[in-house]
Amino acid sequence: MTAKDTVPASRGRVTITEIAREAGVSVPTVSRVVNGRSDVSPGTRARVEDLLRLHGYRKRPAASRTRAALLDLVLDDLDSPWAVEILRGVEEVAHSAGAGTVVSAIHGRSGDAREWMRTLRSRASDGVILVTPALEPTLHEQVRILGVPLVVVDPTGSPADGTPTIGAADWAGGLAATEHLLALGHRRIGLIAGPPRLLCSRARFDGYRAALEAAGLALDTSLVVPGDFRPESGFTGCTALLDLPEPPTAVFAASDRMALGAIEALRRRGLRAPEDMSVVGFDDLPEVRWSAPPLTTVRQPLADMGELAARTVLGLARGERPDSPRVELGTELVVRFSTAPPRAAPLRSAT
Repeated sequence: MTAKDTVPASRGRVTITEIAREAGVSVPTVSRVVNGRSDVSPGTRARVEDLLRLHGYRKRPAASRTRAALLDLVLDDLDSPWAVEILRGVEEVAHSAGAGTVVSAIHGRSGDAREWMRTLRSRASDGVILVTPALEPTLHEQVRILGVPLVVVDPTGSPADGTPTIGAADWAGGLAATEHLLALGHRRIGLIAGPPRLLCSRARFDGYRAALEAAGLALDTSLVVPGDFRPESGFTGCTALLDLPEPPTAVFAASDRMALGAIEALRRRGLRAPEDMSVVGFDDLPEVRWSAPPLTTVRQPLADMGELAARTVLGLARGERPDSPRVELGTELVVRFSTAPPRAAPLRSAT
């Protein structure tokens, strides 16, 4: 059924929300058409204008003023350099587009998520960028009901509703990190893994395993320890690897922060990277080039991911659809000074 075939239910009393639902677009998109904004695709504008005429919609006088676009960026927390890099990318695009950014942290708590949803309902947000695995499906559904465009960065999986997602080539990054250590001569390579519920963690683990298998090495599960991307888990994980009867000669930590924790665990044992154990991270956060030693890592284009997420959600707000619901940006191995060939005599546990 087209807009011309639709029979208006209550001419002159229809709301923007009802127009948006009938047009299959977001409420902010209809608002932009009503206010004469130019950032709406021609096809979407025509469809919305047909429905506005059909229902005899009249703009309220108070709505005559246009407003700047507004993006909601939702993070798990704000205390990590990882989050800051994503924010930097989002802000770059938002500023260029004349849009404002509202930043929220929900800390993985349902109460914080409910409070954020209440504030989202009270403001005319043009789009949401979700960068948190916590409560992800619940937030997806509630944002969808509101009709606000949504983009997810580093999702736990592939959203069933076709929500656009932005990620990195995590499998290729895990492969490159492990291949680098293998090329240096390491054969016992530990992994401090990320949370298994996250798609990026599973992909990095799979890349690590693929590199070992390609080198003819079986996966040794005793060399794989859990982590949560925080420095403390890197410290704990490396300590557990050092306590093995035959510790690994190298470790791949699935985040830079865990790699820094691993280096601290070595230091407290009177050991050093790379002399006693090589360490590779993942992210290439700004501070790791100044760590002691400067960290070999896999560069994840975090700021670029934020930029692409912002461009995508602004496009959705204009009624545009991305070419693909899932975009992965490339990763790159950055070799510094935390990796070297293994020492002649293998490291032995102090126990």
